[in-house]
Amino acid sequence: MSESIVSPDRRILPEEMRWPVALAERYTQRGYWQPETLGQLILQWQQYGDRTALIEPDRSWSYHQLINQACRFAGELRQRGMQSGETVVIQLPNGADFVVALFAAILNGAVPVLILPAHRQREILHVVELAQAHWFLSDAEQAGIEAQSLRAKAPDCHSLFSTAERRFSASQVPAMAGLPPGDAPQNIALLLLSGGTTGLPKLIPRTHADYHYNFRASAELCHVQPDDRYLAVLSMAHNFPLACPGILGIFSRGGCVVVPATVAAEDAFDAIHQHRVTLTALVPSLATLWLDATEWEQPDLSSLRLVQVGGARLGADAARRLLARWGCQLQQVFGMAEGLLNYTRLDDSPELIITTQGRPLCDEDEIRVVDEQGLPVGRGQAGELLVRGPYTIRGYYRAPEHNRQAFAAEGFYRSGDRVRQLPGGELLVEGRTRDTINRHGESVAADEIEECLRAHPLVRDVTVLAETLAEQQEAIHAVVIAHSPLTLAEMRAFLEQQQVAPFKWPDRLTLVDAFPLTPIGKINKQALAARLAV
Repeated sequence: MSESIVSPDRRILPEEMRWPVALAERYTQRGYWQPETLGQLILQWQQYGDRTALIEPDRSWSYHQLINQACRFAGELRQRGMQSGETVVIQLPNGADFVVALFAAILNGAVPVLILPAHRQREILHVVELAQAHWFLSDAEQAGIEAQSLRAKAPDCHSLFSTAERRFSASQVPAMAGLPPGDAPQNIALLLLSGGTTGLPKLIPRTHADYHYNFRASAELCHVQPDDRYLAVLSMAHNFPLACPGILGIFSRGGCVVVPATVAAEDAFDAIHQHRVTLTALVPSLATLWLDATEWEQPDLSSLRLVQVGGARLGADAARRLLARWGCQLQQVFGMAEGLLNYTRLDDSPELIITTQGRPLCDEDEIRVVDEQGLPVGRGQAGELLVRGPYTIRGYYRAPEHNRQAFAAEGFYRSGDRVRQLPGGELLVEGRTRDTINRHGESVAADEIEECLRAHPLVRDVTVLAETLAEQQEAIHAVVIAHSPLTLAEMRAFLEQQQVAPFKWPDRLTLVDAFPLTPIGKINKQALAARLAV
């Protein structure tokens, strides 16, 4: 396959990444795909008027205020030259800034590209170039840091800062007068980032129709009601807190999103108590930290009805502790930004909730578990998870070479996850088939870190291992053959200079004289891990 032909209008999904006509018609006829675009949905949410949409530590926003602000920011962006079909990279922390920027881009007919606040120059430039981004929206400090490098390496990308605290008057900035023409439910609504399991992140094209189903069906499954209050702890740029059901699922039902001052247990517990939070989403490492904190604190968590845990497998011991200590419903979530979502149901037995990662959201999610030759394994046996369905992508954006490896025949996505499927359809996640490390819910590709570290002048060769911690978490263990002594602090300082995101920095360094090799001369990571007792 040659390079995808990408339309100047980035909303248009390349032909080879579209669902076959027969499947698209079936998904539409069965109601999975609805006719609205996300822009139309945002304007519909104005019906919630004076209901509280979002609470930050220093102020709250009604639906009318939040969407009005987004319309005015969309008007300013239009005045500055933003056109429908352009791509806009958004790097903002949780809060009204993020929501306003996201909504404004969508209302303008632009395609938001969501990156994490933790990403640094290396990842930002990669995404800007891959997305052929026209705009980079960030906070004032980050925009200033990146502006010079963007001007040098991506001169067509305009760097702006976005803040909901900028007050636009009607005389200064007119609000967007309706939605621009040319959008359609099967166009690209936004681009998410892959978990970085194969090096630098890929771009995941989510359409209006499939993403609307993603958060609409998730909100229904989680019984989201208008009086629900959702604590947004994980970065809103992630699929999990954005649309599973996340903030979009909450907004679709007229609920309220609460943003704590920090993700620290004390601040989160204060926000839960003060604002009577009813549900939240955590990764296992954060859930464990909060559980540990409740051993010496006695926070009032009585308002919580549901805690979702995903991003990695939650250990059974931690699941039992959470149920016993917090007294609320636990929901295990196993999903991917590429599409497929699995949830334990609210009426599942405690044993299923504690020991499994749920079953697929949709009846049209087609699951295959296959061996290394791509052949189906028996029910209950381990293999790689393959999937296709109404909200699972058919290809990464501008990545034809990778797509040949990432997608099997008939459009099935190779997840890289090693799973077992129970007779009832529930999945047990055993790990990855690829060389990745799950660090605090973020997938880090070992080969990316190895490539960065090989550039260090003292490093002759390096390999990176996943070091298992408690509760199914992993740390990054760099094993180095060095020209001369090297410390972990020096290595981390080098990665900081290289503008590598901090969550990818090694947690441990071991210096060795040589690596064990396989018969064909590759580094034998399994033997090395056994030798180091990783």
